[in-house]
Amino acid sequence: MASDRSSAGDPARTLALLWGLSAEEKPGRRGPRQAKSPAEIAAAAIALADAEGVDAVTMRRVAQELGVSAMALYTYVPGKAELLDLMLDTVYATMRRAAPAGDGWRDRVAAVADDNRALHRAHPWVARIATSRPPLGPGLMAKYEYELRALEGTGLPDVELDAALTHLLGFVQTCARMAADERGAEQDSRMSDEQWWSANAELLARVLDPERYPVAARVGAAAGEAHGGAYSPDHAYAFGLARLLDGLAALIETHRKP
Repeated sequence: MASDRSSAGDPARTLALLWGLSAEEKPGRRGPRQAKSPAEIAAAAIALADAEGVDAVTMRRVAQELGVSAMALYTYVPGKAELLDLMLDTVYATMRRAAPAGDGWRDRVAAVADDNRALHRAHPWVARIATSRPPLGPGLMAKYEYELRALEGTGLPDVELDAALTHLLGFVQTCARMAADERGAEQDSRMSDEQWWSANAELLARVLDPERYPVAARVGAAAGEAHGGAYSPDHAYAFGLARLLDGLAALIETHRKP
């Protein structure tokens, strides 16, 4: 469905919207000013998605937030698919870029990961959007350029450099989805993970036989004690990022000249 992935609309109209052009214009030439700017429309849609989830973002709801009719909104944005691309490109353009802890590539890449994690925390709906065909607007292009530079100078060939960044961003997105699932479970049950496991400990003990599943029982108990539950989003992120950086270090080493 269009609401689940980017670049699902008409490419010409999407690029015109993102770059502020008419469909016939070339970059550097701007069309006439409209009463509602793309920035205003994006801000209203993003606020709605942040508050209620991306499924709540419809052309009618966004029009209501802007105080215009749904038909009027279509004169600014061709449809829901193009609106989603505008939302994504806007959050990419406005995301924070924290200073790396050091000058090395590991610190730069870790900063990129942290920046994207912060983006997903601020806009949880972003992690639910498939972006294998990304919206090629100014926000996305500036983000891609900045993040690639974190790995520039490592000796990785261009194809591997792109793959390394894609792998990193995919890891962060997965962590964001897991963290959102954790928050959703807490909201639905009105209990923290630690409280839920404690409340169901006796019931679980009836079916989880440590003699039948000795390794699972031992490891599960250790992890549960360490994290206060079966899963810790913060630990999963920190552990996974460290392993990812170690893997990139090994790859980079293979390209170093003897």
